[in-house]
Amino acid sequence: MHGLTAEQLEFLTRYGFDADLFARWRTDVAEGRLSKAANAVTGELLAPPQKAITKLPGGATKATKDLVKAGTTAIAEGQLGVVVLNGGMATRFGGVVKGVVPVLGRRRSFLALCAEDVLRAQARHGGRIHIYLMNSFATDEATKAHFQEHDQFGLDDDQVHHFTQFVSLRMQPDGSVFRLENGAISPYGPGHGDFADAFRQSGMLAHFQAAGGKHLLVRNVDNLGARIDPVILGNHLKHGTEITCEVAPKWPEDVGGSPYLYEDRIQLIEQIRYPTGFDPSIVDVFNTNTFTFAAAALIEPRPLGWYFVEKQVEGRKAVQIEHLIGEMTRFLQSRFLQVRRSGRDTRFLPVKTPEDLEAARDEIREMYDSDGG
Repeated sequence: MHGLTAEQLEFLTRYGFDADLFARWRTDVAEGRLSKAANAVTGELLAPPQKAITKLPGGATKATKDLVKAGTTAIAEGQLGVVVLNGGMATRFGGVVKGVVPVLGRRRSFLALCAEDVLRAQARHGGRIHIYLMNSFATDEATKAHFQEHDQFGLDDDQVHHFTQFVSLRMQPDGSVFRLENGAISPYGPGHGDFADAFRQSGMLAHFQAAGGKHLLVRNVDNLGARIDPVILGNHLKHGTEITCEVAPKWPEDVGGSPYLYEDRIQLIEQIRYPTGFDPSIVDVFNTNTFTFAAAALIEPRPLGWYFVEKQVEGRKAVQIEHLIGEMTRFLQSRFLQVRRSGRDTRFLPVKTPEDLEAARDEIREMYDSDGG
C-alpha cells in the first residue's frame, strides 16, 4: 500500500504519477537505498574513443551540401517536429515562468523565439513543423495563455501542442513528505527524463507519427542556440541512429554530464553520478541537452534510473528523486555530435540568469535577426 493521504494521492494521480512508486521512494530514502552515494556509477568511467565524437563538416563542402539536402528534404516532407522542454520555475529570474520572459523587445520571449525558428524553417524549406511544449504543473497555465495572447506567434492552432511532465512530492531526508511552512505539500517535476514517457502517454507521439512525423528535435527552452538546422538533421538521417546527442567543447568553468565509455557502451553520464574523486576532464566535451530522436525509438518504455537530489526550500533541506533524458543513450543507438558554442552559428547559448540575458542580447539579436539566422 502507498500509505499516502488523500491530498497527496490526489496530487500525484492528477499528473499521472505512480503513487506506489512514490511510496517505495520514501522507504528507499529512509533506508539509504536512494542517496547521494547511491547515485554514483559502480563501474569505471573511461574516455570514449576519439572517433566516437563526430565534428560536423564545415564550409561549402560536398559533405555539408549532402547533409543539407537530406535534412531539407525531410523537413519539406513534414518529418521533423520540435519538442521544447519547458518545465520548472526560473528561480534565478525571480520565480517567473522563464519561457514567457521577454528576450528581444516586449513581445519576443524565449517561447516566441522558439516559434520564430519553426516559422523560419518552414519558410525556407517548406513542410509543416509541429511544436510540442512539455510544460510542468508550474508553467502549463502561463505558457498556454502566452501562446493564446500572441495568436500562437504566427503558427496555426493545430501546430502548437502542450503536454505536461509528471509531478512528484518533495521529501524530508528521512523519507517523510516535505511540507512548506504554511503546511502545504511541495510538488516538483521529476526531471527532463519525463520526456519520452510523458510524450507517449499524452498521445503526442501517436499524433506526431500520424501526421507523418519521424524525427524530433528536443531542446531546452532557454538554449537559444538550439535551432532547426538541416545539417544536424541530415547527419542524424545519414547514420540512421535512434538518438543524436549534441555535445559542446568544455570550457574551464563548465559543469554537467559528458559521454563516457561505461559498461561497454558510450553513454551520457551526468555529474550527479560521478564517483568520489572522479576527474571529468578526461573528456573535453559536455552534454548540451539538445537531441534528435527517431520517433519510432520512443514507442517502447525505457527503465531510466532514479537519482537523489537535494534542494534548499524555504531554507531547509528537501529531497527530490529525478531521472535524466540523457540516460536514453544507455538504451538507444546513439551518436555524439560536437557542435559550435560561439559565434552566430553556435548551438549552445543557454540563458540561466538575467545577467546572462543582458550579456548575450546582442548575440541573440544577430542570431535571430540576421539573414543567415
